[in-house]
Formats: sequence, C-alpha cells, structure tokens
Amino acid sequence: MLKTLIQSGLAGVLALSLVSLAPAAFAETVKYKATLAAASEVPPTDSKGTGALTASYDTATKKLTYEATYKDLTGPATAAHFHGPADAKTNAGVVVPVTGAMASPLKGEATLTDAQAADLASGKWYFNIHTAANKGGEIRGQVMK
Repeated sequence: MLKTLIQSGLAGVLALSLVSLAPAAFAETVKYKATLAAASEVPPTDSKGTGALTASYDTATKKLTYEATYKDLTGPATAAHFHGPADAKTNAGVVVPVTGAMASPLKGEATLTDAQAADLASGKWYFNIHTAANKGGEIRGQVMK
C-alpha cells in the first residue's frame, strides 16, 4: 500500500510539473534588426550618420528589449523612437520612445500591446534617431525579423 501511495504521489508531481511547464513551451523569443541610414529617412537627409538596431521580443512576457548604436551624426542625438505602423516610405507616430541618455549605444525595453506586437511582427515599425539639424529624424531603418 505504501508503495502504491508513493507511486501515485510521484505520478501526480510529475503531471503537475509537466502542466506548469506547458506555457513556457509555447513562448518564443523573436529577433529583430534594422540598418539605420540617412537615405531611409522620409524625406532622406544628407547626413553621413549610420547605425544599427538589434532587438528581441519575448512572446510570453510581451517585452521588447533593444540596443541601437550610431556614429557620424551631424550633432548629438536629441531623441530616438520606434514609429509605426508604417512601411519604409511612410512616416508614422511614435509607438515606443527611447528614454534616458541619448549617447550610443541606446538601450531599453518596453512591454508591447498585442496590436503593437502584431505591427512589429509584420514589419510595420521603423526606428529613427533625431538631431537638432534633423528634427524629423537623421537616420532611420525599417525593423525586420
């Protein structure tokens, strides 16, 4: 009888463990990137600035984590943002602002809504960096998987 109780107890613990791990099995981390260039701005700028964005999105926590680097801007960066929804030839409003210091590298995270995550996954977001000389944005890149 004791052996039966121990076996059924172990089976219960094993079943509970598998059920608790099930949601994690469906979670995914999706990687994104963008090449930031003056020619990608709308309208294009004549800046020599360049940059790159790397990001990851955790589908379980809905957290976007990102890092952007840049160099050779016309002056110090004054702002940076994720914008959308928009294709590569259209401007859009800010969906995720970068907060804190604007020195390269820019790092941050944000929790996205389901609609924002869908736009990001569909390639409808871009990232750009602004300067005093280019208030509308100096370098920009479409964020893609």
